[in-house]
Amino acid sequence: MTDCRFLALGDSYTIGEGVAPQERWPVQLAHRLRADDIAIGEPEIIAKTGWTTDELSAAMDAAAFSPPYALVTLLIGVNNQYRGRDLDNYRAEFGALLARAIMLAGGRADRILVVSIPDWGVTRFAREPGRDPERIAAQIDAFNAAARAIAAEREVAFVDVTGISREAGDADDLLVGDGLHPSALQYTRWTAAIHDAAKRSLAPG
Repeated sequence: MTDCRFLALGDSYTIGEGVAPQERWPVQLAHRLRADDIAIGEPEIIAKTGWTTDELSAAMDAAAFSPPYALVTLLIGVNNQYRGRDLDNYRAEFGALLARAIMLAGGRADRILVVSIPDWGVTRFAREPGRDPERIAAQIDAFNAAARAIAAEREVAFVDVTGISREAGDADDLLVGDGLHPSALQYTRWTAAIHDAAKRSLAPG
């Protein structure tokens, strides 16, 4: 009997744009945790391709939650960067989202995982005219540094998958057909990176 609730908050990377539902990394993570005899249910996913921090917040306003959640993950910000949003605005809105995530976990910061923004600048999608992969990478690094700092202030674990995305580059088997979003295989690599932090988060006591 699975009795621990799992909430995954995010954007295209959490909903798994271009992959089957069972291939999304939150679903892969839940299955892997159950293989470790951790009683956790299928993830409740609040995420949509294209969402920015404010759009995720608005969706959360409209959602019917059932707290407390045993595990809450938060991966958001790539669309803030893509749309040219201000870093200070991201800090403020990300901080507010993280506070809400902690509240949904019953006030337990140790039950939250912040997952880093992957670097889409390494994909073939970023090679279209007018796009600068080096500039994208620098901006992604700045957004991730802000998220990491806010997570550290609140004693929330931060899991880095950005390096995995950069190693994947534009390999055909690691992206879906749009040449931008990760494939199931790349999400499996993310899941391996997130798994240990999730186990620690769910450990008794």
